[in-house]
Amino acid sequence: MLSVIIPTEGVEQPTVATLAALVPGAAAGVVREVLLVDRADNGVIERVADVAGCRFLRFQGSRAAAMAAGARQARSPWLMFLRAGAVLDAGWIDETTQFIQRVSASDRPRAGVFRYARSPYAEPRLQDSIKFLARMIAGPLSDQGLLIAREHYDRLGGHAPDGRSEARLLRQLGRSSRTLLRSRIIMV
Repeated sequence: MLSVIIPTEGVEQPTVATLAALVPGAAAGVVREVLLVDRADNGVIERVADVAGCRFLRFQGSRAAAMAAGARQARSPWLMFLRAGAVLDAGWIDETTQFIQRVSASDRPRAGVFRYARSPYAEPRLQDSIKFLARMIAGPLSDQGLLIAREHYDRLGGHAPDGRSEARLLRQLGRSSRTLLRSRIIMV
């Protein structure tokens, strides 16, 4: 049903945290495959992918280009893009399933973005306040994940290889074809 694409930077801990949050989705049959697209060349993520049963893709280039490369390799009709370190709360499985069913049954393409929540263990920083204001003014940021049908993703042109492609894709979706999901995403 769903392919999850996670661009990584060769760091194990945030990648493992994200994978751990996806295990219940795999057990429920929502997650068909996970692709770890590693932009580092240290072998750490390749070992993580092997142990976790994920597909591994080594890629050199921007994070957006890495996500595009992962999308090209994905096998499912739905794509979920998450950053390494993104942890979804427990309700994401049911909500994602319902969202996919509703969108598939309608004639109107939509994409879902998870509701951002700051980690309760993180120390507040000025950067967090600035990002909060940016989310309020401009809408969701790329670290909130993206749930989109492959067909809709391809029609929009996907992620371009330049550095601002993630934000461009969210802007291109616009408010009318983007749904802010109730499930929260926390960056660890």
